[in-house]
This record gives sequence, structure tokens and C-alpha cells, in this order.
Amino acid sequence: MKKIALCLITVFLVMLLAACGEKTREEAAQDLMDKVEKAESYKAKAKMVFSTGETPQEYDVEVWHMKPHFYRVHLKHAEDKQSQMIIRNDEGVFVLTPALNKSFRFQSDWPSNGSQAYLAESLVKDIQEDKEAVFTEKDGQYVFDTKTRYKHQHMFPLQQVTFDKKTLAPTDVKVKDGEGNVKIELSFSEVDYEATFEKSDFNLEKNMMSAQLEMPVSGDGEETEDWAVLYPTAEIEGTALKEEKEVKTDNGSRMILTYEGAKNYTIIQEKLDAAPVMLTTTDATGEMADLGFAVGAMTENSLEWTYNGVSYLLASHDLTQEEMLEVARSVQGSMIK
Repeated sequence: MKKIALCLITVFLVMLLAACGEKTREEAAQDLMDKVEKAESYKAKAKMVFSTGETPQEYDVEVWHMKPHFYRVHLKHAEDKQSQMIIRNDEGVFVLTPALNKSFRFQSDWPSNGSQAYLAESLVKDIQEDKEAVFTEKDGQYVFDTKTRYKHQHMFPLQQVTFDKKTLAPTDVKVKDGEGNVKIELSFSEVDYEATFEKSDFNLEKNMMSAQLEMPVSGDGEETEDWAVLYPTAEIEGTALKEEKEVKTDNGSRMILTYEGAKNYTIIQEKLDAAPVMLTTTDATGEMADLGFAVGAMTENSLEWTYNGVSYLLASHDLTQEEMLEVARSVQGSMIK
């Protein structure tokens, strides 16, 4: 009997020890919420791979956040000169394009209006609001498979978010389409919850200047007139490229791509002027549209953005906003013009 009792006690102790340190989904989610609520500010760096076109595109992402509502998100293409910055301060929400020395002011409640894969507090909110999220704990990490809160959720409805169990900082994010294919992937190299900032760190002029200083300089010091006309790789069933038309302008040329069929749409591309001496800020028409590689402005019938010194306007009375986003995110196929 003593041996049986001893064996039972041993089994009980082993089970008790195995259970120690394991969290339920609710407990782990609460720990993460406590972490982001306690932090007055943080700095994060990550690599983001965007896979919606023919070839994956890699970007460097740097995030600054200071409570209650100060944000600075810097998106830089790993190879091209493209760079954009989202800033939220006391004056509003702005999207800066350093190469053009221009900014657009949006009437927006960003970033609280949906999922933001590069913001720690947004990821935690996704987890908190999805009561059906699947939770696993392995190799010193918390892994959550959740729904997203994107406005156009049908495009990217799912995500897998991984946190370090000790630091409670995000380490990896995989945003997926409805079939489970990874379309956006972030790998965090740094999340510093001890970082401190001042309000002046979120000043438009200050950040525009610092971003411009980081931009690569041409080897010969001369501007090139060549630019790449880009074509969407996303296919709208029953619709095809009907016409390509080049229109001469005072500053060069404008390319108009006309797609016709089941759903008609037009893409207008034009090389933008060199950056003005003074920073110019314009009120944006429409709502913020996150394309991953850039932030644009979207209305019911149009989507406008800039990339690598070229402006793009997608216009259609037939495409839904989701379809416009799908087409815009796939504009990567090129031909030097």
C-alpha cells in the first residue's frame, strides 16, 4: 500500500510540476494586455515581407509610440529609395513622403480603426477581441491564431502572432488570406518597452529632415529621367488591359492604362516633380489605405498613392474598395519607360 501511495503522490507531483508555468489563453492574453497598458512608450524594429505581387517585397519598419496618441511609423524599402512615414501627433494624422518633401493630413482615428501588424498594442487588441483565438505555448513562446480587424477583412482575415514568453514582446506576425496563405510577414528584431520620447520627436519637419538624410544619394549626382511603368499582377475575372496611352506633360510624360471587360478601371502613372524647398502639407481626400509598401488615400471610386517618386491613381466605378486594394497592392510588374 505504501508503494502504491508513494507512486500516486509521485504522479501527482509530476502533473503539478508540468502544469506550473503553463497559461490559459485568457491568462496569457491578460499578461500581454497588462504589459502594453503599463508601458508608457516603446520602440520597435522589424523586417516586413509583402507577398501580394509576383515577387515578395521586403521593407524595414521602425515604430515609435508614446502615450496617449503619439506615433511614428517609418517604412523603408530594403532596396529601392522608397520611404514613407506615418506620424500622429497633437495636430492629427500625417503621411510623409521624404523624397517629395510632402505630407498629407488625414481625418482619421488611426491606428485604433483596425489591425496594424507592426503595433504591439494593436496585436494584443486583436487577441483580446477574438474569443475563438487558438492559443499554444511552446519553446518559450506564446502563439495566437486569431482573426484580424482590418476594415476590408475579407482580404486578410487571419493571422498568427508570436510573443516571447519572458519579455511579452511580439517576435513574429504572419497575416494570411482566406486560404491560409501568408501575405504579410513581420519579424521583429527589437521591441524596447523602456524607450522614452518627447513630443518634439513626433514633429513633422524634424522627422522629414531626418528621413531625407537617410535617403541614398545617386552616384553621379544627377537625376535620371527614366522611370518604370508598373502593371498590376492581380487578375479581375473577365477584365484585361485594353489600351496603353502616353500623354506628354510639361514635366515629362503620363502613362494611362485602361482595363476593360467585366469591370472597367484605369491606372494613371506620372513621375512627380523634384522635392520643393519647403515642406508642403495637403489635406488628403478620402480615408487612409494601407498598401503595405505605401499608404494611400481611398474614396469610393478611387485610390491614390505614391511610390519611388511616381504618383499612381486607380479610378473605377465598377471595382469594389477591396478590389481596388487588391489591384493596387499588386502593381509591381514593370517596363522601363
